[in-house]
Amino acid sequence: MSLFTRSRQQPDSTGDGAKPDDDAGGAEPDGGRTAAESDGGAAEAAADGPATSADSDKDTGEAEPDGGTATGDSDSGTGVGAGNSGGDNGSDGAAAEADSESGTGTAGPDEKPATDPDGGTGTADSDGDAAAPDTAAGSAAREEGDGPHAQEASPDEAPGSVRAGWFGWRRRYPRTARGVSIGTTVLAGALVFFALLVPNQMEKIEFASFVRIPAEGVLLAGLLLALPPRARRITAVVSGAFLGLVTILKFVDMGFYQVLARPFDLVLDWILIENATDFLRETFGRTGQVLAVVGVIVLFVAVLVLTTLAMVRLTNLMVSHRPVAARTTLVLGTAWITAMTLGVQVGSVPFATKGNAEFLGNRVEQVRAGLKDARVFQKQAAVDAFAKTPPDQLLTGLRGKDVLFTFIESYGRVAIDDPAMAPQIDSVLKEGTSSLKAAGFESRSGWLQSPVTGAGSWLAHSTFLSGLWIKNQQRYRSLTTSDRMTLTNYFGKTNAWRTVGVVPGVRRAWPEGKYFGLDHIYDSEHLGYHGPYFSWTPVPDQFSMEAFQRLEHGKKDREPIMAEIILASSHNPWSPIARMIDWEDLGDGSVFHQIKKEGTNPTEVWKDPEKVRTEYRHAIEYSLRSLTEWIERYGDEDTVLVFLGDHQPVPTVTAGDTGKDVPITIVAKDKKVLDRVADWGWTDGLKPAENAPRWGMDKFRDRFMTAYGPQG
Repeated sequence: MSLFTRSRQQPDSTGDGAKPDDDAGGAEPDGGRTAAESDGGAAEAAADGPATSADSDKDTGEAEPDGGTATGDSDSGTGVGAGNSGGDNGSDGAAAEADSESGTGTAGPDEKPATDPDGGTGTADSDGDAAAPDTAAGSAAREEGDGPHAQEASPDEAPGSVRAGWFGWRRRYPRTARGVSIGTTVLAGALVFFALLVPNQMEKIEFASFVRIPAEGVLLAGLLLALPPRARRITAVVSGAFLGLVTILKFVDMGFYQVLARPFDLVLDWILIENATDFLRETFGRTGQVLAVVGVIVLFVAVLVLTTLAMVRLTNLMVSHRPVAARTTLVLGTAWITAMTLGVQVGSVPFATKGNAEFLGNRVEQVRAGLKDARVFQKQAAVDAFAKTPPDQLLTGLRGKDVLFTFIESYGRVAIDDPAMAPQIDSVLKEGTSSLKAAGFESRSGWLQSPVTGAGSWLAHSTFLSGLWIKNQQRYRSLTTSDRMTLTNYFGKTNAWRTVGVVPGVRRAWPEGKYFGLDHIYDSEHLGYHGPYFSWTPVPDQFSMEAFQRLEHGKKDREPIMAEIILASSHNPWSPIARMIDWEDLGDGSVFHQIKKEGTNPTEVWKDPEKVRTEYRHAIEYSLRSLTEWIERYGDEDTVLVFLGDHQPVPTVTAGDTGKDVPITIVAKDKKVLDRVADWGWTDGLKPAENAPRWGMDKFRDRFMTAYGPQG
């Protein structure tokens, strides 16, 4: 009988022909003896006798007539053989083996351990209970084995083996342990499969995305099968951790695509994480911020740990079933090559994919471009067409005018073009055009392309004012620490205007404000507002415009003003939203406490994309009315208003549209002001035509200064 073949018990008799009692060990024909296990454990053979087996139904030790190896055939998880305590391995004593539902076969307490089929060793404790194989010993034996029959699977991977588990539960519940083991393996495979195939954009996640063959998975399987044990274990751990990191990066990309419609920049975007946490605190409170941050950290750690463990488990499984794993890998590799060659697709998704390789290749290129971008930007910033222009020749066409550059947060082209919101926005713009015209104002409108979408307003503001394409935080920092002149700087350089900023979205120190050359900055703490925040928005737009009137524009005997005004009510999450009230009733803003109570709850709104789009539309309507009513109420012959959106809203509102166009409008009562931009081809009124000129936002500064300079 083979050492690794389960022995069969004799049907009805012991070696001497006598039928043993249920709990008694039968006599061996050569004088050997057996020991019954009192608690249903393994029967142990005596010192020089052959091995015996414990029957699952009787707990009885039965003797083998030929003195061969006996094995445990028990559901109790034990099967023990006895060897010769003083003899050579296998000379008189025989090794025991457990069946597929039993524990590991073990030798008696004084004997040499018998080698199991996978190269591990079984041992028995003094009570006859089967103990788990010595993993370290098995591993050492495998690593030292150089012969053709050296075992590669770890003892835990051996077919039919059951580890002791926590508190010995695997021995007590072998069927459950087997089910848990199979279930864990299936989950490990699903996790690795998910990590290899999941896209980095939520809108691309569909069933067809996971019915593909990943080239990286096939190549990794082949590599793991080919490597020696130690290198294979290291590779499994490293590749599992790396796969986890790639998966985390894909999750981060999903978030960035949902907000900024672009992937995360590994070099330049780390500052935005802090901004995101600030937004969470200001929108959902401190508790919401902490819960969100903790949840993200736990998710990322879990992904990293679980992908590593899953890869190690699958590697052990492949090695313990090497022939099957090798054939499967070969078949999948052949199928991948065939599908790639023939262009096979599942729906619109290629069946054979190398998405992770392309994903990582793009990231490497992105990092290289980010590192090189600083040098490119430095060269661009050195070119300024107006750097040597004398102050008395700057902006001569606007002397004596109050010039207001006003940004409406998230006022993008979608508000005008999207069929779901265009009718309402169009009505507001037409109403504003008519009322302003009745008050003696004319307007012209066009399109600008913002460097950002979804968020990053400060990048758009600095692009508009500096005449440089500020597309990332690195460029913004380089700009604000340079001597590059902005539009506001040039107004200040003339000494013909007092320059001020109304920035209600600023709630802490803003050292970059000095760079823009503003004589005075009014942040959220200095507008006299005593009302509530509206989610992220500290001050409603109508109050901000009224505060500007009270603090600067409405003063008598003042010099002309150039103001940068940033209206924040249309900032994400657009819930709750203030509403227009009588200007005389604004007071110190306390009236907005009741208005906020009447508004919507952002948590509820964001459960439904259509509700988000509706609230966004309401916010844009409110901002537009605040601005047009202000200029109708307080504007005069010397008022010039330039207002524009800073960027498109998040993709939830744009329905996935990645366009970056924003409207821009010039309003003035003095006809000469608009005559200077007649050659721009902009549309009459507050609404730009669909085919109106479209410029990069960085082009506006120089065109504006040229139009209103001596030669304009």
